[in-house]
Amino acid sequence: MFPFCVNLKYFFQDNRYLYLVMPAVLGGELFRHLRKLGMLSENQAKFYAAQILLALEYLHHLDLVYRDLKPENILLDESGYVKMTDFGFCKHVMGRTYTLCGTPEYLAPEVILSKGYGRSVDWWSFGVLVYEMVAGFAPFAGKDALRIYEKVVKGKYKTPEGFSSDMRQLVRHTLQTDVSRRYGTNDSKNIKSLKWFKDTNWPSILNRQLTPPFVPKIKNQGDTSNFDRYDEASSDDENTDKYSCDDEFAEF
Repeated sequence: MFPFCVNLKYFFQDNRYLYLVMPAVLGGELFRHLRKLGMLSENQAKFYAAQILLALEYLHHLDLVYRDLKPENILLDESGYVKMTDFGFCKHVMGRTYTLCGTPEYLAPEVILSKGYGRSVDWWSFGVLVYEMVAGFAPFAGKDALRIYEKVVKGKYKTPEGFSSDMRQLVRHTLQTDVSRRYGTNDSKNIKSLKWFKDTNWPSILNRQLTPPFVPKIKNQGDTSNFDRYDEASSDDENTDKYSCDDEFAEF
């Protein structure tokens, strides 16, 4: 069980559905907290970025490409540490894959251009996320997906004046349209060695020994106040005996 990824507790099935049971992570989405705060300091962003980097490193070690990194998919637990969630687009990739999937603002150029891609796309999204945490907005924006894609493919973005030189270096090396020059493509070590991370104690991050910049307020194990409210979908429980899926889930 990796500390910065949501884990599967157990599963069960009926005649219609497969149920995946995961622990409740009640601290809310990083997206919601960013929206409330506006932006983070570089040190605050670094705390979260280091955990996300280690999570991506872990997935890539398993030949898994995440493909949907964005603040909505980063949860905070009761201690204020990160839990990466929503692995719906995650895929086992040994060579290249060609599926266009993800969120426009975070897509790498090679995904948009259908050139085939691997783990490099996660490091592009990582650069976008770090930029957004500190700037308060994503580097690539537009009125529609097509305009966003045009900017992404050109690598066209503006760097806020408030970014430190070390931060600028990280953004420049991760938001690199040339995949062969993008940091992280072959190994995450070159990202970890950047000056922006020079004071990061990686073992302490991995062992959750540092004090988080923010600890969510959670009243009890059923407290969902850190999440936006949504209307609950209607249930089809009464029809669970109408469809047999034993073949699909055999030996799951």
